[in-house]
Amino acid sequence: MAEGARKDGLSTDVQYLKGVGPRAAMHLRKLGLETAEDVLWHFPRRMEDRSNLPPIMMCRPGYPATVRGRLTGVNTRPLRGGKVLLRATVDDGTGVIDLIWFNQPWVARDLNKVTGEIIAYGMVKEGRRGLEMSSAEWEAIDEDDEAEDFARIVPVYPLKEGVPQWAVRKAAHSAVEYFASQVKDPLPDSIRKKWKLPQLSWCLRQMHLPDSEDDRARARERLVFEEFLYLQLALQMLRSETKHEIGIAFPLDDLPDAGSTPSSLFGDDAEQAGSLEDQVHKMLPFDLTGAQKRVIDEIWSDMKMPAPMNRLVQGDVGSGKTAVAACAILGAVRCGYQAALMAPTEILAEQHAMGLRQLFEPLGIEVSLLVGKQTAAQKRKALQAAASGEARLCIGTHALIQEGVEFQNLGLVVIDEQHRFGVMQRAALRAKSDQHPDVLVMTATPIPRTLTMTFYGDLDLSVIDEMPPGRKPIKTHWKRPNQRDQVYDTVRSLIKEGRQAYFVCPMISESEKMQAQAAEDLYYRLKEGVYKDLRLGLLHGQMKGVEKDEVMTQFRNHELDILVSTVVIEVGVDVSNASVMVVEDAFRFGLSQLHQLRGRVGRGDDQSFCILISEAKTPDADQRLSIMARTSDGFEIAEEDLKLRGAGDIAGTRQSGRGDFRLADLIKDGVLLERARQAAMEIIEADPKLEKAGSDELVAAVKSRRSDMALATVS
Repeated sequence: MAEGARKDGLSTDVQYLKGVGPRAAMHLRKLGLETAEDVLWHFPRRMEDRSNLPPIMMCRPGYPATVRGRLTGVNTRPLRGGKVLLRATVDDGTGVIDLIWFNQPWVARDLNKVTGEIIAYGMVKEGRRGLEMSSAEWEAIDEDDEAEDFARIVPVYPLKEGVPQWAVRKAAHSAVEYFASQVKDPLPDSIRKKWKLPQLSWCLRQMHLPDSEDDRARARERLVFEEFLYLQLALQMLRSETKHEIGIAFPLDDLPDAGSTPSSLFGDDAEQAGSLEDQVHKMLPFDLTGAQKRVIDEIWSDMKMPAPMNRLVQGDVGSGKTAVAACAILGAVRCGYQAALMAPTEILAEQHAMGLRQLFEPLGIEVSLLVGKQTAAQKRKALQAAASGEARLCIGTHALIQEGVEFQNLGLVVIDEQHRFGVMQRAALRAKSDQHPDVLVMTATPIPRTLTMTFYGDLDLSVIDEMPPGRKPIKTHWKRPNQRDQVYDTVRSLIKEGRQAYFVCPMISESEKMQAQAAEDLYYRLKEGVYKDLRLGLLHGQMKGVEKDEVMTQFRNHELDILVSTVVIEVGVDVSNASVMVVEDAFRFGLSQLHQLRGRVGRGDDQSFCILISEAKTPDADQRLSIMARTSDGFEIAEEDLKLRGAGDIAGTRQSGRGDFRLADLIKDGVLLERARQAAMEIIEADPKLEKAGSDELVAAVKSRRSDMALATVS
């Protein structure tokens, strides 16, 4: 241990770690490594086996190798732009290999100081002069030194530009040797023994300096379990607290009769009274699927309980989530309460208002709409209807949670497309009630089970896993750009049969303006060219709300044959006569986004088609497009998307504070997540507030997770 290091100090400055010093410490600070404890928790990305030292003549291109030999030349050659190519030749008597560095002149200075042999590690490839290694890691070996110090299994750490591996390795070695034993284990002995988890100090050593690959794997399992456990404990505590809140016990089995209830609840027709099931049959113009009935029963069971409902309903595009929500809303209204439905876009809010008015207004249930673009008079009327209780259902966007919006008796909150809203926005709508209203959140974005447990573990889950009968699967075809004329002819033939079509342009940059230009370019190309005899409309995010409404109304009323659009139609647009979706440059979209776009068609009785026009620019794009053409199962697509893109990048699902793990991988570690969830449920059941946990560190870690979740917003 270097002079200046404190024997009891995990907070020891990195420069005092043995073998580090001020120069290396400067590099380490670039990685955010300030103390010995920081270094202990900076884990290697992988381990490299350099223990095999083959003769150079046995090295093969395409494989990593460790070589040892004498330098026979160090040469630099200037390149364009002031850059430098460095070539160092190593000879071991059986062959030679060139070590190559680009624009790293300081390496030449170090190599020219070498008097004996060097040992180097890297990927071997075939060069112009023979075997080469680019950007090899190397060390000088004096005659008295042994190669084993370099030629071993070594950790490879995540770095930033300009930070050398040797600096992190030396710091990690010292931190483990002198300070790992000082780290307090946050997991009580009872938890570790039950789940067969090794001590934390042992795990930290095995992550950096493993005795074997099996020991390192066991250490990683414990650390991943711990990461999952903190999150699951935080989520289970939220669930437990919600269950103990005093909410509304809706008397769904014993509804008030029409004679003792305000006429606004039942309408003028007393025959509307009766069991809730009878009223649902009167309200819906179709039969519910078995999956819808099961989910409605789960929701109604929650609503009858005195604790507030917190339920997530997952259902693929077209599975009938809105009908399920309508049944929940009907139950709340029939019990004398108001309901609020919040949607992420004005288009979707207006569509919900249009559809739900058709269901509720014949029953005498008034529906109001509150969105940002309304006139002052329209907003004032909507606000008065909500505050007086005249409006039994209030539908809107973020406008519903603005200051000044009040409800007379809010009992049920419905959040559509949950992933578009932050946790704080959901809480803000709940806070509009003096009571603890029931909360029902819905998503048409299928979410893999591991993500559901991670992002929505505080919610009870219902899945609508059945499509309405008679709905024809959408036929999906992947076509190359040279087949575009054939696609255009197919679209024309469908339009001649009375159908309508979408043409969607991709997001080609972060700029909304660039998206608009792309859509406008395609619109004018089609309108002035192949479809100049048809009726085309244009829709993109840069248009004013009134303009977008006008275009959508025209398309919905079949005054347009083709709608050229950006991804603003991804969610919410529902035109049953539109039976073909053409996605240009489909390789630019993620799997989930393509699936959402495809869901805009297939809503009528006719066979629908989704045509993806794209080159496969990358293997990843090839895989995405092949999956889309193979299956229309949203949950299978979501699982594939998770594998391809990783948990943190799944479009529309990540919320900050929920997915930022040091080691855990939601794709590989699903079994550990299940174990951690089970452990958390057992712990909270026995100790709801962690008052008996026996570990201040465990309580602090869980509180930190809860704080992250409270601040979480959609990224």
